[in-house]
Amino acid sequence: MKRNQPGLLKGHHSDSTAVLVRRGLTTCLLLTALLPVAARAQTDASSPAQSLLTDRWVLNLGAFLLATDLRANLNGQSSAKPEIDFNRVFGRSQDASRVRADALWRITPTHHLSLSYFNNSIRRSKTLDESIEWGDTKFEAQAKVDFKHRMEVLALSYNYAFLRAPGYELSAGVGVHYTQRVLQLAGDARVTDANGSQSAVSATSRSSSVPTPLPVLGLRGAWAVAPSWYFDAQAQYFAASLGSYDGAWSDARISATWMYTRQFGLGIAYNHFSSNMELSRKSFDGHLRTSYSGAQIFLTAAFE
Repeated sequence: MKRNQPGLLKGHHSDSTAVLVRRGLTTCLLLTALLPVAARAQTDASSPAQSLLTDRWVLNLGAFLLATDLRANLNGQSSAKPEIDFNRVFGRSQDASRVRADALWRITPTHHLSLSYFNNSIRRSKTLDESIEWGDTKFEAQAKVDFKHRMEVLALSYNYAFLRAPGYELSAGVGVHYTQRVLQLAGDARVTDANGSQSAVSATSRSSSVPTPLPVLGLRGAWAVAPSWYFDAQAQYFAASLGSYDGAWSDARISATWMYTRQFGLGIAYNHFSSNMELSRKSFDGHLRTSYSGAQIFLTAAFE
């Protein structure tokens, strides 16, 4: 496996572990602060906020306002290539709205299944100020290049509520997190073949697919802090070196929901996702760093 940036992922693992510890401490502090409030909150199971802790189905659908950071390199046939900062090369587009959907199924009060889906796609076009290398394809300065990045995230997890009361619950989960990324650069370029010879190619397109199914470990806390107000905090994390994969990722989200009826509510959330991975596969051989963060406004529905 090629290591064009030795030490980077090792340092990232250390940083990610520190971040995870801080998030764990933050969760504990929030729990300590909010549990007394939850204990004094309305405990009537018919109150609007309580429905999010007791109903069998809870569905969320909302739009994100996102800022995305993307850096990657694709190794060539004979050597590692420099990393591309796509935001610096192609410019930052205006934060775009994206859709995220979540579903929670309470099999029993303490055993839950959750499913979430998120799609984030970027399209940009620019006449390059400098040449860039994407694998064995070199896009020269002054060439017009189209850039596309599509990321789809699907996560399925089982959660067990090991601490539960009428006004709150704390659960831990394990599951599968699947991310599909496609990066594509298209324009006039110079291509190096297997013999090391270069040739100019017009309107060439280079697409790389990065599917990464990974296990997920998570922690989630939920509180009915008032008859119509519900607070939720959750974090997921994974880091490993498995065969052709070496890296780490994390996903953290906090939200507050106002239940204006027992079944329907309006909420606001903040979500931060980051991944740092190195892959050695036929579809993608290189290093990829991705992060997104932003606010979400969503609708909630709860059903018995």
